[in-house]
Amino acid sequence: MKKHNYSAGPCILPQEVFEKSAQAILDFNNSGLSILEISHRSKDFVAVMDEARALVLELLNLEGKGYEVLFLGGGASLEFLMVPYNLMKVDGKAAYLDTGTWASGAIKEAKHFGETVVVASSKSENYNHIPKGYTIPADADYFHCTSNNTIFGTQMKSFPEVNVPLVCDMSSDIFSRVLDFSKFDLIYAGAQKNMGPAGATLVVVKTEILGKTGRTIPSILDYKQHVDKESMYNTPPVFPVYASLLTLQWLKKIGGIAAIEKINEAKANLLYTEIDRNPLFKGAAVKEDRSNMNVTFLLNDDAHQEKFDAMWKAAGISGLPGHRSVGGYRASMYNALPLESVQVLVDVMQELEKNI
Repeated sequence: MKKHNYSAGPCILPQEVFEKSAQAILDFNNSGLSILEISHRSKDFVAVMDEARALVLELLNLEGKGYEVLFLGGGASLEFLMVPYNLMKVDGKAAYLDTGTWASGAIKEAKHFGETVVVASSKSENYNHIPKGYTIPADADYFHCTSNNTIFGTQMKSFPEVNVPLVCDMSSDIFSRVLDFSKFDLIYAGAQKNMGPAGATLVVVKTEILGKTGRTIPSILDYKQHVDKESMYNTPPVFPVYASLLTLQWLKKIGGIAAIEKINEAKANLLYTEIDRNPLFKGAAVKEDRSNMNVTFLLNDDAHQEKFDAMWKAAGISGLPGHRSVGGYRASMYNALPLESVQVLVDVMQELEKNI
C-alpha cells in the first residue's frame, strides 16, 4: 500500500532523491566508493558542495547580492546560539518575536549574550496566531523571527520593514514560497523539512553584517570562519549535503520556488476547505495566520477519534497525530508531498462524516 507521509520532520522527500541517494551510498559517481566513505576534500564532494551552495543562491534569487551559503551541523537549534554570538554586540541588545516553541528556544539562548527584547508574543493564546503591530527597537543589533511554526501551524504572511538586520528561522518553510529573500540579512534552516535528511543546517548570510560584535567568538561558532573556508572549516555533514543538493536540483527542474508555491497553495486550499466545511473538524490556528506547511486541526467531538484514527491508518496515512502542545492532528505538507496524498486525507474526513 502506498504511504502518505505527513511527518513533521524528518519528513517526505522526492522519490528520485531517495533513489539517487541510495545509489550514491552504493557507488558515488562510479568511483567504486560510497558517498558515506569519500573524503570531504575529494574533488567529487567539493563539486557537490559548490553546486549546492550556488543552487541555494540561484533559487533564492540572491546571486551577486553579497550573500554566502553555509552547510553546517548542529541543527537549527545551534543557530539559536550562533546568531547572537555573531550578531549581538558586547553590551548590545536584540529583538525577538515569540511565535512558538522554536522561537522561545532562540530567545532563551540570546539571553545568555545580552539584553533580549521580546517585542510581542502569542504564548498566552497557545501560539494560535502571529502577533501584529509590534515595535522593533531602533537600537537593536538585529530582529529575529520564525517564519513558520511547525508545532502550532501558524505562518508569517508578511515580514516587518526594519532598519536593523533581519534574521529568520525558516526551518519549516524554506523554498516553499516566493519571498523577497534580499530583505533578510541572515536565514537559517534545518534541512529535514524541505531540503534533505536531518544532519545539515543551511545558513544564508549577508557577509557585511559579520565581524561587528566586539566579542571573541570560538572558531567553530564563528560564521566568518565558515565563510572563509567555504563551508569546509571542519568536516561537513557529507551525505545530508549531497541529498540536499539532489532536492535542490529537483526543485529547480520542476520550475523552482514559484512552481512549488502553486502546488503548496493547492494542497493547503484543499485541506483547509475541508476542515472548514466538515462539521466534525475545526482548525487550531487563527485563519489569517494558517500555515501552508503544517495544518493543525481538531475533532469537534473526541468520541470520534478512535474511528477516525483507524480510518486514516487504513488509508496508508502516516505521521498525522498533532504535537502534544496542541493535540488533535497535524498534516505536514512539505514540498515533496503530492496533492494526491492530501486528497486521500480529505476523502477519509468525508467518509467519516458519512459514517457518523
